[in-house]
Amino acid sequence: MTDVKNRLIALLLGCLLLGTTHAQTGPQKLPSIRLNAGIHNIQAEVAQTPEERATGLMFRTAMAPNDGMLFAFEQPGQQCFWMKNTLIPLSVAFVADDGRIVNIDEMKPQTLDSHCSSGPVRFVLEMNTGWFAKRGIKAGTRLRGAPFGS
Repeated sequence: MTDVKNRLIALLLGCLLLGTTHAQTGPQKLPSIRLNAGIHNIQAEVAQTPEERATGLMFRTAMAPNDGMLFAFEQPGQQCFWMKNTLIPLSVAFVADDGRIVNIDEMKPQTLDSHCSSGPVRFVLEMNTGWFAKRGIKAGTRLRGAPFGS
């Protein structure tokens, strides 16, 4: 229990330091992969470390129409996101290991409102606001690409 507590404290301190650093140097840029939602192509940066996930799309003022960020976690669980220091409105899809979208939500910029998966997921995909709705993509749609074994 002490080890878990110490790791959590270290993570929280890292997030605080990270927020200060990125506010001064700008948004992070991560390696990206190609995903597909039916006929729609997505170029998604992949955030896979705790630090990358904590920063996410913070401090960006715009994102290309088919660009996004895929958050990859070590294990499935209920994932919750908020938009502190995120300047652009986003749509968020909570995605199971097989690429199936569990639920989608819309997130307003610069809020602490919590947006959570309705079931355990290991992946979360953020896109520009309305991206999924404009393409008729909803819960149950399957994403394709390397993280999903396809």
